[in-house]
Amino acid sequence: MTVLFGIDRLLADSALRKPLEGKRVALLAHPASVAADLTHSVDALVAAGLDITAVFGPQHGVRGDLQDNMMESPDFTDPVYGMPVFSLYGEVRRPSGQSMHTFDVMLVDLQDLGCRIYTYVTTLLYILEAAAQHGKAVWVLDRPNPAGRPVEGTLLQPGWESFVGAGPMVMRHGMTMGEMGHWFIRHFGLDVDYRVIGMEGWDPKGPGFGWPEGRVWINPSPNAANVNMARAYAGTVMVEGATLSEGRGTTRPLELFGAPDIDAKAVIAEMQRLAPQWLGGCRLRDIWFQPTFHKHVGQLSSGVHIHADGPWYDDAAFQPWRVQALGFKAIRSLYPDYPIWRGKDFKYEYTDDVLAIDVINGGPGLREWVDDAGAVAGDLDALAMPDEAAWRDEIADLLIY
Repeated sequence: MTVLFGIDRLLADSALRKPLEGKRVALLAHPASVAADLTHSVDALVAAGLDITAVFGPQHGVRGDLQDNMMESPDFTDPVYGMPVFSLYGEVRRPSGQSMHTFDVMLVDLQDLGCRIYTYVTTLLYILEAAAQHGKAVWVLDRPNPAGRPVEGTLLQPGWESFVGAGPMVMRHGMTMGEMGHWFIRHFGLDVDYRVIGMEGWDPKGPGFGWPEGRVWINPSPNAANVNMARAYAGTVMVEGATLSEGRGTTRPLELFGAPDIDAKAVIAEMQRLAPQWLGGCRLRDIWFQPTFHKHVGQLSSGVHIHADGPWYDDAAFQPWRVQALGFKAIRSLYPDYPIWRGKDFKYEYTDDVLAIDVINGGPGLREWVDDAGAVAGDLDALAMPDEAAWRDEIADLLIY
């Protein structure tokens, strides 16, 4: 069955578009904001007769041109349509009052990865908060969660909120952007005119387990190159807080981890010894890689490539957060003095005096488990499993599909 995303339904159904007639419409978009025929949403919506008066871009920009984290995008004027393009990852993270006056309804058409750390969900929260303040409407044109429905990880702890942690959600949250909007509104008590243009035919347990077969994958950010990355990301993103390379500067970023001074074969064997029960649904392969930029640039590195695809992939069994935690634990076991964690001098997403790994995890629990020589797999399960169960219960009534 053909799956129609929110943008496809809005374009195909004039009745859905009717409430937008006579309204000034803004679009929050990036390179993956395309209709089924790969026309970019801004072009398709203009062609459909909507009055698009402004475009907003998230981290990495509307054009998706900025590779690394913490590289800011400027505002500019669209060269084709002449409308303002406002960056929500430049001088501001939250839309300014000035930019909020350029529209009546904001359409949000962002492809997410299903992970708390991926900043598009935080941007959605900031848009909803600004819309509530300024009396604007927000419509999410819903898209699949390519990581599917499974949830995993600990809940973000109070006081650890950041641009990569919008609220007390688990790392792999299992929701679509449209569903997440409903959770934000309820959790933060927002009074906002909110609507989801839902998908048609999306079955998160069907073929593709989240990403529909037959739909072209387009990078929603420069290092989100394929569905395997999207599935692994809720684990591999933690490597951004480590001295290990996450594969930036290679063609398979955020699908692997490694360094010049580890033995990946030994790491995989140690992972299998420590917690074989966490390695279901994927295959680990030892590899060599040499980053052309970023960490360990130009150095031949030994790495572990996580394959959450092919005949090994099992949506229900794969646990990317635990797989990556286990990778850290194996390195700590094999090399007790290895400097795994980036120091406090590395200011992750503009935080101060905290370790990046703790910002990413929304608390110190995972790092403390890795560094505790006596801690075993069951101890991390004891931290995470109650949080995972609580999150499933919390979101159960918000799931649209």
